[in-house]
Amino acid sequence: MDQQAPFRVALADWWSDTDAIRQVRTAVFVAEQGIPAALEWDGLDADCDHVLVRAAGGLPVATGRLMADGRIGRMAVLSPWRRRGIGTLLLEALLEQARARAMHEVYLHAQVEVAAFYRSAGFVAAGQPFTEAGIRHVSMRCPVG
Repeated sequence: MDQQAPFRVALADWWSDTDAIRQVRTAVFVAEQGIPAALEWDGLDADCDHVLVRAAGGLPVATGRLMADGRIGRMAVLSPWRRRGIGTLLLEALLEQARARAMHEVYLHAQVEVAAFYRSAGFVAAGQPFTEAGIRHVSMRCPVG
């Protein structure tokens, strides 16, 4: 994975990195966005590839996952760490993992308010906005290769 000081971006192992991944996702999705924990913890994590971004000193600050069907999801950056390029590093690492898995396309459900971020990375909206977990989303796709 790409490295950019002061952040370390790496594939994570769900079983050994569960606490760090849960810490970030709980802070962003459950506490900040009000998503019910039962929706956030969908039981699919053990079958996904995870990326974890740590700041200097090892503090987990961002995470995301790639499902076997090519869906990128659960991208989360802790609030104090946003607008520092961490989301871009995280997305690049997930796209790199998709290429390593010989995927030709990935997709995601982007929150409407951050869809421009994904558009800037080459994602294209597919369909009309919809509500998921009480938040407006749009399905987006991106070729990888």
